[in-house]
Amino acid sequence: MGLFNIFNKQKKETLDQGLSKTKESVFSKLTRAVAGKSKVDDEVLDNLEEVLITSDVGVETTLRIIERIEKRVALDKYINTTELNVILKEEIADLLSENNPGSPIDFDDVLPQTPYVIMVVGVNGVGKTTTIGKLAYQFTKAGKKVYLGAADTFRAAAVDQLVIWGERAGVPVIKQKMGADPASVAYDTIASAKANNADVVIIDTAGRLHNKINLMNELTKIKNVMQKVIPDAPHEVLLVLDGSTGQNAFEQAKQFTKATDVTALAITKLDGTAKGGVVIGISDQFKIPVKYIGLGEGIEHLQVFDRTKFVESLFS
Repeated sequence: MGLFNIFNKQKKETLDQGLSKTKESVFSKLTRAVAGKSKVDDEVLDNLEEVLITSDVGVETTLRIIERIEKRVALDKYINTTELNVILKEEIADLLSENNPGSPIDFDDVLPQTPYVIMVVGVNGVGKTTTIGKLAYQFTKAGKKVYLGAADTFRAAAVDQLVIWGERAGVPVIKQKMGADPASVAYDTIASAKANNADVVIIDTAGRLHNKINLMNELTKIKNVMQKVIPDAPHEVLLVLDGSTGQNAFEQAKQFTKATDVTALAITKLDGTAKGGVVIGISDQFKIPVKYIGLGEGIEHLQVFDRTKFVESLFS
């Protein structure tokens, strides 16, 4: 087996293992939904609706999926319940493709430009700083030069944590004293990264949501200061959400998309929860591509989101 095949096999095993709790939950519910039924009828569809909603897919997205399956059933009134899983995979993959078009961009792919600036947002406790560390590791492993900016200056723990992750990933972390202006940290980071021909710059930001106006103003200020160094920065605004919180992640996404122009999502902690269906619902509801998923605590347990492999793993 070639090195590339071994690497892909490892990624698949990590994905399967990371989604195991959700998978077990969904399958046990699906088994009950079709128990004693040979063909897909209204009762099976009602049961399937309940399965998806209780798997944190969300009501609106669930109704869209059920509507798609109803159309399939209307065309072939004798669809066997054994075929339901295949149809479910196809319809959910199609739904995800509308918000995640094209092939997933991997860490070793050519960047749209350099330095490529990523501003990371999200509430405290969702795994934001950890995700930044894992991103830095993956980009570095792919041969890219990475700089991190500790612009969450309101919590000493956030800066310290980012420094630790920077050491693990082997990348420099630009920081200032506690309580410093976050925009100033972002400026210093991008200026330093540009001067040293970095490929990727990742800026951590404060995770406060208690006052949306203050959050909006702060993130806007950081963006404006970034643009003094690189006019079109940031090139990506990555919102990190905790998948284990289920429907609460929807509310966080709603608040942050109001506060700033989120362009991509990272959904973390999927390995410790049966609520992996939230990936499907959030992608559908907010029309923002899911770019990364967190599948464990290890530094290598962050993957580029591949909708086809995700759905295949979840429903196979």
